Amino acid sequence: MNLPKYDVLPDETKHIYEFVSEGKRGCIYKMVKFQETNLMNVYNLGFGDENPITGEIDDKIVSDNGDMEKVLATIISIIYVFTEEFPDKWVYITGSSPTRTRLYRIIIAKYLSIVESDFTLRCWQNGEWKDFYPNINCQGFVLKRKNNKQL
Repeated sequence: MNLPKYDVLPDETKHIYEFVSEGKRGCIYKMVKFQETNLMNVYNLGFGDENPITGEIDDKIVSDNGDMEKVLATIISIIYVFTEEFPDKWVYITGSSPTRTRLYRIIIAKYLSIVESDFTLRCWQNGEWKDFYPNINCQGFVLKRKNNKQL
């Protein structure tokens, strides 16, 4: 994907990535963190503003910095880096609210041909993994670099 994105700084484990959103509200520090789940080889993608006091992710805040597409392109580039480093891992993505999960579904649908060329994509719906369809609501998504075993 050739979209404008921010420069990213990964930590030494390649599980935490930081970047700075620059927009109408100034500079906002963002963080993407991949955390193990209780499912084998599945990592949750956490994303949000970095809390300056705790250093943790605030995934409920609405930054409204006017650069959403650039921020999302940056997150997508981070997913590519993470899955290149850890090709056997699945990445689980869900929003902190149904509205954000819907936004993620819309973004995935917009770039579906690119996503499906590079990743196996599944949708979590009603307690089971299903094929992804652009107009079907999901509670979350998983993706994994192609040429690896399926979920």
